[in-house]
Amino acid sequence: CSFNPFRLIGVGLTVWTIAVLCCGSSFSFWFIVLCRMFVGVGEASFISLAAPFIDDNAPHKQKAVWLGVFYMCIPSGVALGYVYGRADSEFLHGPVKTERSEGRCWKTFCWRYALWGEAVLMAPFAVLGFLMKPMQLKGFPSTDSIKMASWIGKNNNHLQAGGNEIEVSIETYKLSYKNAVSKSFTQFAKDMKVLCKEKIFVVNVLGYVSYNFVIGAYSYWGPKAGYNIYKMVKHNYHLWDHWDIIRRVYTRSCHRNNSKCFQGGKKKSFFLSSCFRILNQNLFDQYVCMQLLSKATFLGAIFCFTAFTLKSLFGFIVLFALGELLVFATQAPVNYVCLHCVKPSLRPLSMAISTVAIHIFGDVPSSPLVGIVQVKKDLFLSSPILEKRENRNQNAPLLLYMQDHINSWRKTALILTSVLFLAATIWYIILYRFYGIT
Repeated sequence: CSFNPFRLIGVGLTVWTIAVLCCGSSFSFWFIVLCRMFVGVGEASFISLAAPFIDDNAPHKQKAVWLGVFYMCIPSGVALGYVYGRADSEFLHGPVKTERSEGRCWKTFCWRYALWGEAVLMAPFAVLGFLMKPMQLKGFPSTDSIKMASWIGKNNNHLQAGGNEIEVSIETYKLSYKNAVSKSFTQFAKDMKVLCKEKIFVVNVLGYVSYNFVIGAYSYWGPKAGYNIYKMVKHNYHLWDHWDIIRRVYTRSCHRNNSKCFQGGKKKSFFLSSCFRILNQNLFDQYVCMQLLSKATFLGAIFCFTAFTLKSLFGFIVLFALGELLVFATQAPVNYVCLHCVKPSLRPLSMAISTVAIHIFGDVPSSPLVGIVQVKKDLFLSSPILEKRENRNQNAPLLLYMQDHINSWRKTALILTSVLFLAATIWYIILYRFYGIT
């Protein structure tokens, strides 16, 4: 790799910053969709190169904690993003409680301010990417060797004999720009072929895709599902406001507990610290990571699945919080397996392909698919009600329809959550098939 990885990260974060600014300045739906596509450039460059850098430079006994901190920043950032967006809206226009105030918030640009503020926060990190010293990744030639090869290429037709410079006939191979691009694509194709032959990597990514399918749909449809399931049952109370407050408090408390876990000491969070302790004792062994992946995902799926069967809002919050804590504990192990099941020179490519795969086949299609399923259910449930209204039957069972609507959302959430069991099963397959567990 002849490019400074930190500079590539800087380029990616710069594109991310500009794309977010354009999102805040968008004037149509398709324009903001296009800008959101470019937002992924920053994530791809950062995730692909930052993880191998941490893996190479972290102290041997602290690699688990360093990688854990890095990957826990992702779900923590998503959770804080919800809090940030809500706080930004309340700071500018007060609590948003009605559709009228939401419309006023839209017209007065408060959602744009949130995006612009996000871009401002990222700008210093984009600049740091260009200012940092070049980093060296294992499996790639050093910067000095690249410079030496370049110097030899320029001077390989001259020899020094005594005090005189003698020109000799040595053929030089100069690549044109087209040949260089062609060579890059050829090397990429060879690396992809080698990567696809790594069975552990392929199966691990399949499990990661299934996992991300659920997480992506949770992120988009979770608040609406909670609103429909629990507010419509007790419509005399503003349960959605209570749910939002509790969610924010839980987010902040989890963030504090995770920080204590990473700082060390006697006040560590029990579950996460035990996970990292296991990984340290076994030197990040892939087998232990797969054990943690499969078991944590399976237990988390049980908690989340059970939570959606409850009629109590507060019971749902407790079980779902425990389930999410278990599910998000898989972030570091799954990426560790992606890093270490391939040779060092393929680590950036493996991280890039896994990131592309989990988005293209995971969280990108999951939200539309869940929406399609729910819309078809609503149309099916509402058709008899509409027929009775057309017949001027004033005693149409609206309450029964509302209850069916609630059960419809509940079933959709349960179907979605069941995909987590598929992810756990796929990771169990790696344990049984590739590690020979009996």
